[in-house]
Amino acid sequence: MITPAQKLAESLEVLKKLQNKYGTLVVRSEQLSRTHRERLLANGYLREVIKGWYIVSRPGEQNGDSTSWYASFWDFCAEYLEHRLGDEWVISPEQSLMLHVGNKTVPRQLFVRSPRGNNNVVQLPFGISVFDARAALPDTNDLTTLNCIRLYTLPATLIACSERFFKQNPTDVRTALYMINDTSELLVPLLDGGRSSVAGRLAGAFRNIGRHEMADEIINAMKAAGFDIREKNPFTGIFHPFELQRQISPNVYRISQMWQAMREVVLERFPGPPGLKIKLSDYLKTLDEAYLSDAYNSLSIEGYRVRDELIERVKSGSWDPENNPQDKENANALAARGYWLAFQSVKQSIGKIFSGQNPGSVVRGDHRIWYRELFTPSVTTGLLKPSDLAGYRNGNVFIRQSRHVPPGPEAVRDTLPGFFDLLEKETEPAVRAVLGHFFFVYIHPYSDGNGRIARFLMNVLLSSGGFPWTVIPLEKRDDYMAALEKASSENNITPFTEFVAAQVEKALR
Repeated sequence: MITPAQKLAESLEVLKKLQNKYGTLVVRSEQLSRTHRERLLANGYLREVIKGWYIVSRPGEQNGDSTSWYASFWDFCAEYLEHRLGDEWVISPEQSLMLHVGNKTVPRQLFVRSPRGNNNVVQLPFGISVFDARAALPDTNDLTTLNCIRLYTLPATLIACSERFFKQNPTDVRTALYMINDTSELLVPLLDGGRSSVAGRLAGAFRNIGRHEMADEIINAMKAAGFDIREKNPFTGIFHPFELQRQISPNVYRISQMWQAMREVVLERFPGPPGLKIKLSDYLKTLDEAYLSDAYNSLSIEGYRVRDELIERVKSGSWDPENNPQDKENANALAARGYWLAFQSVKQSIGKIFSGQNPGSVVRGDHRIWYRELFTPSVTTGLLKPSDLAGYRNGNVFIRQSRHVPPGPEAVRDTLPGFFDLLEKETEPAVRAVLGHFFFVYIHPYSDGNGRIARFLMNVLLSSGGFPWTVIPLEKRDDYMAALEKASSENNITPFTEFVAAQVEKALR
């Protein structure tokens, strides 16, 4: 007699073949028999999006867990729109621009143009929707495809996006402008369409980011063709173009802009640094006193069930995976042991800063050591492969419940050096600490451990200004994660700055 487990395994094998064949996380009802579909739904391996459409999910996810949905959103849209509209659709210029510059944040509403659209809103999970507007498609020269999503070309997005979009999304727009290599990509449609007001806006935008030659070229070409053009800066506020290598990637250019805009917020809302008025030995003593609370809270935030007794056992040296089978198999104990080892390395990093080394350079070199120490116990006991300590992730990663999609593995290796360059150049300890923590989790370079490393990094950088070791308390986890989400999905660093500042002020008392 076939057992329920064997039946589930049979259904999983069918699902695996579908994924291997189509390379997607999206499943249509007709691709699975009713029996397989219901079995996979009941066991949590599928989740319904809308009638007849499903995504692959993880067993154990609660109904309110949005992780699988956000992780598969763009795959779902590509499959669903292709199935409904064939090749006669394109997402809006604004959302096209965001994808071009690497911003894959899940939008609240995806706007789609199609001559086959019906001007309806399709409601999707977690308040997300798709609006399919009945509208003609742009010229085929203005269309391209990225990861199966049909979108406007980059020059076409800059011409089609409104001035309001420029004002509301300056980071994405400036990054897009930076990616334009030659003004002819823009001038042909501008001249043919007589788009003098758009040309004036683009000229002003290029000048705003320091690309004066391109601004002049647009103005001169339009005037030579007989158009009355008036240059206008579409951005609000003051922007200081920074010196970057011309070959720098759009990913690095984008986080550089975000850093510049966010640092002013941090400086306005963070207490001034006490300065290094304390001896290193006394400072390290305060760290040892804070360790128990820090380890408990930091590990618990990540979902480990950590008891004070376990942390004390690890700290005292009685943790013994070689002779104690329970320790060997206990993931919580392994996490606690790894945290203790990493904490010792972190103290050495702080010593380097007290000796006068550049804080950004210290964390650039030492964060890999902290990571290896975090997971060495799991490798020693065979729960992880030695190659898991090799370095940054080689696959995509998704943050639980977040609309922010971290950059792909190739972009991590491109973006992280730029992040550390910014840290090295930064002169304000508060900015280093707040933005250091935020951008590390924003990039999410590792498959696991990013939150713990980010909190270590924050505290090491706080030490450069004489701030005390600051614990992120477990009871504030929801506020902490919500503030990070605001910064990641909406470029709003204020809630996270105020959250960290409140914890630092508490530690200062």
